[in-house]
Amino acid sequence: MEAEVREPEYDEKAIRFLEVIWGEGYLSPGGPEEVDRVLADLDLEGKTGLDIGCGAGGITLHIARTYSPARLTGFDMEKPVIEKARQAAEAGGFGDRVGFVQAPPGSPLPFADESFDFVFSKDALVHVPDKERIFSEIFRVLRPGGVLAASDWLIGHDDPPSAEMLDYLDAEGLSFGMASSARYLSAMRAAGFENACAANRNGWYREVARGELERLKGPLYQAATAAVGEAYVKKNIRTWAAMQKVLDSGEHNPTHLRGYKPGPRE
Repeated sequence: MEAEVREPEYDEKAIRFLEVIWGEGYLSPGGPEEVDRVLADLDLEGKTGLDIGCGAGGITLHIARTYSPARLTGFDMEKPVIEKARQAAEAGGFGDRVGFVQAPPGSPLPFADESFDFVFSKDALVHVPDKERIFSEIFRVLRPGGVLAASDWLIGHDDPPSAEMLDYLDAEGLSFGMASSARYLSAMRAAGFENACAANRNGWYREVARGELERLKGPLYQAATAAVGEAYVKKNIRTWAAMQKVLDSGEHNPTHLRGYKPGPRE
């Protein structure tokens, strides 16, 4: 498959706006607490890891700081977020422990077979329409006994999206390839993962998103407007309102994912 060429979806303005909502270096919700929930019960000390869809690097640096892996690589398709992540890593003094790699969309993961003990991803696989291919690639770069621990934005069924979901996707304006947990688990198992499981986080984010919308319309409005301009803020208020409808209906399902590559686990 040839690599795609496109304008970045997460440009400087998008980064500034999302950091107002979710915190410095974070382009998805929940902050470090939600990252820790995704990684619950995993011992990553001394391990080698990959963060797929690392964005602006906040999560990658949190994992490096908190879980003490020997080496952690952040990977993303978009240049603006990788540049931001590299700056944050340098400012934080992470040196050789953390690195960042960019490759164009549509290309295979640019890593050798069996390169990592663990793969993490936070709300990024939604941008990959071919779930079977991406989980096959993740399986390929994991070492035997390695673990995939991820969170992603899923849809609650395999039928055509509802009118409310189509309205939300139109408002979001991003390359979302949403799929159900059944499709994700099938793709993970087909790739070779053992003990593949999914945990629906709709109930958690439904209430968190409601608070985000209220803050965006209220106490965060001025800060967000100063960062990106009023028109951009109003556009995103519409997006959050549309998202709330599909969260409330249960059609939009943020979900935790876990699976293991067969082999001895340390």
